[in-house]
Amino acid sequence: MEQRIHFISLGCPKNRVDTEVMLGVALREGYRLVSDPREADTVVINTCGFIEEAKEESIETILEIAQLKGEGSLKRLIVAGCLVQRYGEELAQELPEVDHFLGSSDMLQLERVLRSPNKAERLLIGHPSQWLIRASDPRVPSLGRHSVYVKIAEGCSRRCAFCAIPQFRGKQRSRPIEDIVLECERLVSEGAVEINLVSQDTIAYGRDLGKKEGLASLVSKIAEIQGLRWVRIFYLYPECLDPALVELFASHPRVLPYIDMPFQHASDAMLRRMRRGHTLEGQKQIIYTLRERIPHLVFRSAVIVGHPGESEADFEALLEFVRWAEFDRLAVFTYSHEEGTASYNLEDDVPPKVKRARARAVEMEQRSIMERKNRALIGKEVEVLVEGPSSESEWLLEGRWWGQAPEIDGKVILANGTAKPGEIRKARITHATPIDLVADLANEDGVYDVPPEALKQRGARRRRLPTLQSGAQK
Repeated sequence: MEQRIHFISLGCPKNRVDTEVMLGVALREGYRLVSDPREADTVVINTCGFIEEAKEESIETILEIAQLKGEGSLKRLIVAGCLVQRYGEELAQELPEVDHFLGSSDMLQLERVLRSPNKAERLLIGHPSQWLIRASDPRVPSLGRHSVYVKIAEGCSRRCAFCAIPQFRGKQRSRPIEDIVLECERLVSEGAVEINLVSQDTIAYGRDLGKKEGLASLVSKIAEIQGLRWVRIFYLYPECLDPALVELFASHPRVLPYIDMPFQHASDAMLRRMRRGHTLEGQKQIIYTLRERIPHLVFRSAVIVGHPGESEADFEALLEFVRWAEFDRLAVFTYSHEEGTASYNLEDDVPPKVKRARARAVEMEQRSIMERKNRALIGKEVEVLVEGPSSESEWLLEGRWWGQAPEIDGKVILANGTAKPGEIRKARITHATPIDLVADLANEDGVYDVPPEALKQRGARRRRLPTLQSGAQK
């Protein structure tokens, strides 16, 4: 009898890659993927355990899916990932509805559970250092064939005071360059035109292998794969970048000038307390240098408000930094008091109400910056990766221009024209919100042939624009 399985992936893109490996395992074992958990015999939830908000979402999702037992066809619930790695024993006691728990290093153990569920242990939680994805591992991309994430390393060797990730992901472990390139070549042969490189500390790629210029060497090799159009790099720690890497950002036609560099704060006192290892002046110099050397740079960052000891003066310094930096994208997080971290030993002395107010203030400041930057794109031509039918209307297409990363940076609504998912076409921006854009799509010859009926409908379509995303992304 055919077995049906449903996957839920929570958290970051790195978690998505792990989920895709488990999906590959399930399909190899003969399971059929279904989109509705109510139709599944087995549901696998890959959890996030990074901050309190993510942990709450994971628990709520587990409890919601557990209710399907006895209501439908669901026979087996499997919970995996970071939350299990951190709290496996406690979860096993509190959640008898869950049949099996897999840690953050145990993606391939799903095979044991699916093959012999009655014989496999309920808790399959190994040491974090046991997991490092390989090109030979089964994996089925879930964003669609044209855009994929590739994880180039696991774990993190830094000791930021607020972060618990090294506890449940282990120290930095970089994959061999040859193995990563092999995986990228296969993904491109299967239809990928955009590869997004991720890890916890991407700028440190290869250092644990004794390679000083490891990331630049890796990126240059990936960028030469025939058929690949875009290479995007995530999570660069704020430090002086290797000149060879900067040159790739600045001049290689396939390496997108898109930098994702979380600064977290701007007050020198807070940066010391967070153990970030740099100063406000150093951060400003990095931003100035990158913008000077990389034409058309799109800069994404992240900040944390409400860390223990954050005074009003510290927060004002952060707000002023956001105004000065004018990031194209910014994720804003409220501090989460995580056990096992250095910050956990400090008093969580910023009231929740103040944290929320500070986060809103930063988001409002950033919203005005993004609105101004997006409006400046009106009338300009950009390259857009077409993703398929729009969620706004079945009569429209949507995609992303190269300055928008998958799932986190908004979208481009294509008001007219036809194209297949995975095509990269020229488009002219006609309308902007702080997050999303509207554009006319050029045909394959680069000509804007807008039918009269499309022009007549444009006013009606634009009246629907308030339904587009308009809040700051987190």
